Amino acid sequence: MRNVFHEQLSKLNDMLVEMGAMVEKSIARATQAIISYDRKKAKKAIKADKDIDQIEKEIESLCLQLLLRQQPVARDLRLISAALKMITDMERIGDQAADISEIARFLTDLPHVIEVKSISLMAELTSKMVTESIDAFVKRDLDLAQKVINDDDAIDDLFLKVKKDVIEIVQKDPSNGEQAIDLMMVAKYFERIGDHATNIAEWVVFSITGRHIEYEADIEVSGE
Repeated sequence: MRNVFHEQLSKLNDMLVEMGAMVEKSIARATQAIISYDRKKAKKAIKADKDIDQIEKEIESLCLQLLLRQQPVARDLRLISAALKMITDMERIGDQAADISEIARFLTDLPHVIEVKSISLMAELTSKMVTESIDAFVKRDLDLAQKVINDDDAIDDLFLKVKKDVIEIVQKDPSNGEQAIDLMMVAKYFERIGDHATNIAEWVVFSITGRHIEYEADIEVSGE
């Protein structure tokens, strides 16, 4: 039974890596769509959201089988519980990549008059955070998980930079207002992707140590 259990845990890791790769590709397509106004990339990212939803259901089913049939304890129980939380965040990242792509499809019909470099940087960093958070889970790497958590500050800083840039663009030419608002929404979606990657990393820490950073912070605040 233990051999079967470990085989299923290995399958769980493989499926999480696969889902992570799908999400990473969806972010990349959404990024290309919004930067290059590429309608084909946008359509692919939107279509990929259904595949991400499907693999989430498959992983959830495997996790529930492991919990009900194998009755794991201690570390293995934390690992499976963390995986269930992580796939929820990954599914939401897929949703947000699709949302970015929907905006990109709309913008393809408009003159490409606004360039916001910080959005490209946000896209690059959030994609890296997602990849590293999954790697941290598979490799049981606390340092890598902590790096992802720390990188969220950089995403927040870039979002503020985009907000500032967009305000300046609108002040210079109010006719660009609609496109500027769309780009602000894109930046907000990337910020949320960064938040979800951070959540994944925090669940990695929990799966290894039994401690969840955010929950402990909430307890400390409520106890003051």
